[in-house]
Amino acid sequence: MPAGTRLRVFVSLVRNLTLAVLLYSILYATIQLASSPSARAQAKQKVPTFIGRLGQAKAVEETNAGHYRLNFEGLPRTVTINPHANVFNRPSNIVEPKDDFLGKRPHIDTVADLNMLVEACRGTYDGIEKMRNVFDCLKFMAQGEDKYFKLPEKAERASEQDPRKAEYQDADGQGNTLHKYPSVKHAKGPSKSSIGECSGPIIPYHVYWAGSATWRVEVFIKAYLHTQNLPCSRLWLWLDADRSPNAVEKMLTKDPLFARFLPFVERGDIKVVAWKFPTRIPLPRLDEEDNTDGLGYYTHPGSPNSKGDVAVADGIIRDADGQEYLTLTPKQMTFLPQAISDAVRFVILHVYGGVYMDMDVLMLRDFRPLLLPAQHAFAERWAAHQHPGDYNTAIMSLTANSSLSSYLLRGGVRMGTNFHPRVIGRMAWKDGRDKEFLMLETAAFDPIWTEFNWDREGRCTVPCLRDYGAVFKGKPTAVKDEWESYDGPQIPHIDLRRTPSFLDRLREKLHGRDTEPRSQHVVRSVRTHGGSQESLDINTMDEPLSSFTTTPEELTALSKTGAVKDYILEEDKYPPNNRTLENFFRGAWTYHVHNQWLKHPEPSSWLAVMQAAHDGFFRGERVNPYGEKWTGPELQGYNYWVENV
Repeated sequence: MPAGTRLRVFVSLVRNLTLAVLLYSILYATIQLASSPSARAQAKQKVPTFIGRLGQAKAVEETNAGHYRLNFEGLPRTVTINPHANVFNRPSNIVEPKDDFLGKRPHIDTVADLNMLVEACRGTYDGIEKMRNVFDCLKFMAQGEDKYFKLPEKAERASEQDPRKAEYQDADGQGNTLHKYPSVKHAKGPSKSSIGECSGPIIPYHVYWAGSATWRVEVFIKAYLHTQNLPCSRLWLWLDADRSPNAVEKMLTKDPLFARFLPFVERGDIKVVAWKFPTRIPLPRLDEEDNTDGLGYYTHPGSPNSKGDVAVADGIIRDADGQEYLTLTPKQMTFLPQAISDAVRFVILHVYGGVYMDMDVLMLRDFRPLLLPAQHAFAERWAAHQHPGDYNTAIMSLTANSSLSSYLLRGGVRMGTNFHPRVIGRMAWKDGRDKEFLMLETAAFDPIWTEFNWDREGRCTVPCLRDYGAVFKGKPTAVKDEWESYDGPQIPHIDLRRTPSFLDRLREKLHGRDTEPRSQHVVRSVRTHGGSQESLDINTMDEPLSSFTTTPEELTALSKTGAVKDYILEEDKYPPNNRTLENFFRGAWTYHVHNQWLKHPEPSSWLAVMQAAHDGFFRGERVNPYGEKWTGPELQGYNYWVENV
């Protein structure tokens, strides 16, 4: 072969190899982005060392249409704002919301009849006659509390039990050292510095996350604080320390968004915990009876090793003290991101008990009555699939260190460390243990999933949403026929002309302050196009799209530029509407967003209405669904997203 030909062949080979490597890298990155919530968030996330806020002045230019162009620091473009309709002056509702729509919070010892909830929404085990009728299930859960909630006889109540024998490791807040829980009458309530006392077992809520805090972390935590019985609950935020060893330190010391929740870490509401996959997991002592996966222990256990450990079954050892452990090899702990998430929940609940939730779940009701029954193992049905083993474990509860938790854990390891819920569920069904692991219908935790899969029977839900993006949409015509199943009275509209104006609300917020407004330091007069024009600059926080917060003084400065004036409904692309949390899947315990990690709520959308309810509650201006006022630490409101200004 001539030298020139050989050279061309070599160059062609190098080129093809380079292109192959490049293509593989792109495909791998795409798969990672699609499969990992943290990767999706980090793809656009560049978190600075500050929370975005209004800052010092730059030019604000008025357009011929009477709108204003504002420069946002860090963006390659200006943002045009309608002074009469924008995120700063838009009312959150055009109706008066009834915030306390759930009534008084259930008694501390109230328990739910989980079997009744299952049967009322499923029908019989074999027939599943009601499974697809989500509307009727929601109606039962909203109106049937007198049927499925009960307060046990005093001696049987959780508050009357011995904390030293509790299921949870810190059920009394004192390491399970108390002889008795504080009485209902004398238990201290929460305050800015104290989470208060619980007159019964404190139940852990678990959630797993990888990467920096995002809006999704913020709305999850705020929904938890908005709905749960805080003295009797603890939120465990598990951070992936296998891939990021300093994850906890970063979250607690370097994450600007999570910084707003640090007072809750200090108060004890939130525990930030490093997740590392364990090499051995303790199993309960069960008097030599195999309650793990039905395969049985070895007839003749092996000889002790140098540490005194004896192999007593496949993947199980017994130490010199008689404690048994499920063991994992490094090869077994090699996971794809989603597989890690699937496995984490089973391990955590086996060791600690309580309830696990994915981060894209939003709490709407108090979970305590679901978690207090002695038998509280449950998950959710996978959409409208009929098979009794088709579970979804986005929300799951297990009793810690129990026969069932051990069985599910060992089964997942035995099947190649595969903890996909439908794989685990089919195993439980095949072994006849699925009836121990209750399957609640989608109405309880994910009320539009059945609608989304075109399997719904009966009426649509209220609201009637047919895709998971609908809750993010705020334009008047974006969601069609959302009220088609609403039977309640017409909600009267507020006369916006009789409500305080934007400037009046600002003056009210600033009223009584001793210090001079900072607006004089924010805004200055500059020359623009030959005229005098007030101006400002907005520093943004990238998460994953630019966002920022404001103070009343900064909004006053913004109003002086002419860029924000009193609100005019007719000029608004996202006008306020009659959406309220009272009519957001009433009866459901959660709404499942289903990933969509890069989306943010448009103004006046269902999720924007939820954000407004959260912000008003934490400012002390509104109550939560149980009519309770916020007494805890100050909590900063949601950021404004630049794409929605």
